[in-house]
Amino acid sequence: MTNSKNNAYEFSVSELAFSLKRMVEDAYGRVRVRGELGRVTIAKSGHMYADLKDDKAVIASIMWKGNLSRLAIRPEEGMEVVATGKLSTYPGRSQYQLIMDSLEPAGIGALMALLEKRKKMFMAEGLFDEKHKQELPYLPRVIGVVTSPTGAVIRDILHRISDRFPVHVIVWPVLVQGEKAAEQISQAIKGFNKLEIGGEIPRPDLLIVARGGGSVEDLWCFNEENVVRAAFASKIPLISAVGHETDTTLIDYVSDARAPTPTGAAEISVPVRIDLIATIDDYETRLKHGLVRIMQKKQADFKGAQLPKLEAVLSAPNQRFDRISARLLPALEQNKHKHSSDFRAIAARLRPEALRLDISRKSQSLETGMRAAKRQIRHLLQRKSDRLKQASQLLQAFSYQNVLERGFVLITDEQGKLLRSAKQLSEGDKVNIGFADGKKPAIIKADKYKPTKQANLFDE
Repeated sequence: MTNSKNNAYEFSVSELAFSLKRMVEDAYGRVRVRGELGRVTIAKSGHMYADLKDDKAVIASIMWKGNLSRLAIRPEEGMEVVATGKLSTYPGRSQYQLIMDSLEPAGIGALMALLEKRKKMFMAEGLFDEKHKQELPYLPRVIGVVTSPTGAVIRDILHRISDRFPVHVIVWPVLVQGEKAAEQISQAIKGFNKLEIGGEIPRPDLLIVARGGGSVEDLWCFNEENVVRAAFASKIPLISAVGHETDTTLIDYVSDARAPTPTGAAEISVPVRIDLIATIDDYETRLKHGLVRIMQKKQADFKGAQLPKLEAVLSAPNQRFDRISARLLPALEQNKHKHSSDFRAIAARLRPEALRLDISRKSQSLETGMRAAKRQIRHLLQRKSDRLKQASQLLQAFSYQNVLERGFVLITDEQGKLLRSAKQLSEGDKVNIGFADGKKPAIIKADKYKPTKQANLFDE
């Protein structure tokens, strides 16, 4: 028995792991698996990692970014799906995994259940409340359209606006189907809102988000959370025109107005120019007739009015004038006496003797102030001089020049930097030796001190 076990083939870990990988891939070359998505993660590389599970088991799953970008819906946790791909293993973690090539909802019921779940979430947050709806401008000068630049939708909108009331239209081209559509649509709505009023690109007064009809999967990007929240946050009034009249997406509930078709959105956006002109002409005619009737009535009232006599109208003003005139002359006389008294008082103050006395007092006061100021200045200068003398003596006491006069030297490099250690010098370095009476240049001749023989360290 022992020999039998010893003679068995010994696999390396890698051999056994890759052997199992080939076996699993050969046995399950291509499979379709139905389950619920859990723990959906989109890596920075663009690949998607998710769990495919039911009530009894979990299979780790991967979808590469190339296949992920072609999906009509955005995978999210809790969605029931049917995945198509191949089963493989990941030897680095000893686990098997499903590499998905495609992913689709498990029937229309799964999408509708997810749609209802999102609808309840947004409704609970109040995004659909009527109080948030903005009034559409009656006659916008600029209209922004978020849609595909190709196809019948944009042509229908432009043609209908041109027929009714030509205005400036700016198209923001986006995808309206597929994995990348939702992000492009939300960024387009945000981009229009970021335009500055009076900027190089005119800011729209109204937005239209439009797409033609299609299946639930085709229109799914208009149910994505980022699109709904971007439409809700738009400061520019927004019309949703997605699909046909019977199609409903979540952006319809959060927009300020919903049009049954893209053509209907154009009709909501602007009035009919000819009808508007006719209405204005009708208002003008009615206004003129109304003014004529008012003038005729006023003329008739004026002719029939009993006007009072001029004396009766002026009697009250005449009486007020007489009373004011009677009070005016005494007031003028009293004012004259007051000003005369003030003048005599001022004249008395301006006599030469009073002026000379005042000037003399002020001169004495000024001279006294000048003497006091001079004493203060001399005292301040003396204090500053004493402090400067003390500082000079202290500086002289701590000056390195005194140290040099006692026989020491100061060694610096060519740049004048102080050298404190022999380790800073090498053979051939140029230095300056500072004595008390001047400096001398020198060159380092030896890089090592030898005790047995006096080394010639400096050479002038």
